[in-house]
Amino acid sequence: MHNELLSPAEMAKADRLAIAEGPLDGYGLMRRAGAAVAAEVLARYPAATRVHVLCGPGNNGGDGYVVARLLQESGVDVAMWVSGEPRAGGDAALAAADCPLERRPLSAFAAEPGTLVVDALYGAGLSKPLSGDAARAVQVVTNLGLPVVAVDLPSGVSGESGDILGSAFRAAMTVTFARKKPGHLLLPGREQCGEIVLADIGIGDEVIARIAPRTFENGPALWLATFPVPAVDAHKYRRGHASVFSGGPSATGAARLSALAAARSGAGAVTVLSPANAMQVNAAHLTSIMLRKADTAADLGAFLTDRRPSCFVLGPGFGVGEKARDFALALLGARQARDAGVEGLVLDADGITSFRDEPETLFQAARGSGAPALVMTPHEGELGRLFPDIADDKALSKLAKARAAAARANATVIYKGADTVIAAPDGRAAINSNGAPWLATAGSGDVLAGIIAGLLAQGMPAFEAACAAVWVHAEAGSRFGPGLIAEDLPLAMVPVLRELVESGMAAR
Repeated sequence: MHNELLSPAEMAKADRLAIAEGPLDGYGLMRRAGAAVAAEVLARYPAATRVHVLCGPGNNGGDGYVVARLLQESGVDVAMWVSGEPRAGGDAALAAADCPLERRPLSAFAAEPGTLVVDALYGAGLSKPLSGDAARAVQVVTNLGLPVVAVDLPSGVSGESGDILGSAFRAAMTVTFARKKPGHLLLPGREQCGEIVLADIGIGDEVIARIAPRTFENGPALWLATFPVPAVDAHKYRRGHASVFSGGPSATGAARLSALAAARSGAGAVTVLSPANAMQVNAAHLTSIMLRKADTAADLGAFLTDRRPSCFVLGPGFGVGEKARDFALALLGARQARDAGVEGLVLDADGITSFRDEPETLFQAARGSGAPALVMTPHEGELGRLFPDIADDKALSKLAKARAAAARANATVIYKGADTVIAAPDGRAAINSNGAPWLATAGSGDVLAGIIAGLLAQGMPAFEAACAAVWVHAEAGSRFGPGLIAEDLPLAMVPVLRELVESGMAAR
């Protein structure tokens, strides 16, 4: 699986490198791109009475000239509409010269019901709002409800951010080349793409490796090599010990959801750390999950010495305030935690909000020598509480915001949403694409925090654990479907985990 994502600038570099190394020149790559699109049109829309091909002045338009010529040679009735002339001597000009169809101005574009549109106007490189004749063409196509096949990316969608620039085509299918772009996965652009077809046009893996992309589509290919597979001689403490802080007597459920998820995801032992006044409530609902009192930093210290837990979850149902800050800072900054072998802290919900007035205190602790890995799981509002300047910067995409937050906090940041972005402090980032609407239910985020902790407890690196947890969480939600509530998720994970463990064992 080719899971690297290329920004428009990186894609342009890939084109240049591939052309320099041969054997194909720029027009050769363009011919292959156009052929890939034409083949999909012929295969998917054999009954189309007419195909309207819309060509811009750049290389995306050049692909369109190739598409139009090949469709006509296959006996399709093609109408070609152009916006601007290709640059003289460029590859698009060569494609235009080889295309014998009549060129009609895009300003006169009109179409009939039942026809198909190939959008080859601008592709992924667009950086300004769609306007004029192009915007009018979008409106014509939208009003008629015509199916659209987009070349590279629907015109009007930013390949960098997924933003809609003014207006954009809504494609039934998008054919892109070599690798996907962030705009194919980030919302709202993802919804404009329809089915995404990735076509091989001769840009080899070695070219992509030379670019060394730092952005990926989240999926097992990214992290399966580090996914925990129990050894034959494993016992519960060799599989890691995860701990979850509980809230007070009326707010214990979130911690138990996290704890159960940590256990389901493979942690050999899980403990709920409970205030004294909530011990009875938690005890009444826990069976395989252990329970321990933790009201103070001294209680936490004794637990660290006695049980040497691998990682912690702090935040679900815990309450906002000084106690949450004290526990988090004790785990990140105390020598006792380091000596006990604490490897990770998942800060979620109230744990994040507790630092809204002093975020730098948290970040400094996370940057300390030997500090456990910090994983934070903010939704949009929580990101704004810790990183207001980043959240408010309209020039930054969701991907860029997650990266900036991760670098500042020295943490793995899971910026949640339907297009969740996971970013590491070293600049790596992944965009999740298997999100499910059924996960929009109370307690779902608590389960996610627990899955992360369960994987961290088993020694999975923080970025990979975060990516795997997000994918497993979404996959379980998708497979369960309508009617899902958070309590269903830990059990719904089981078939997903089974398949991953089997795949991991086979790969090793």
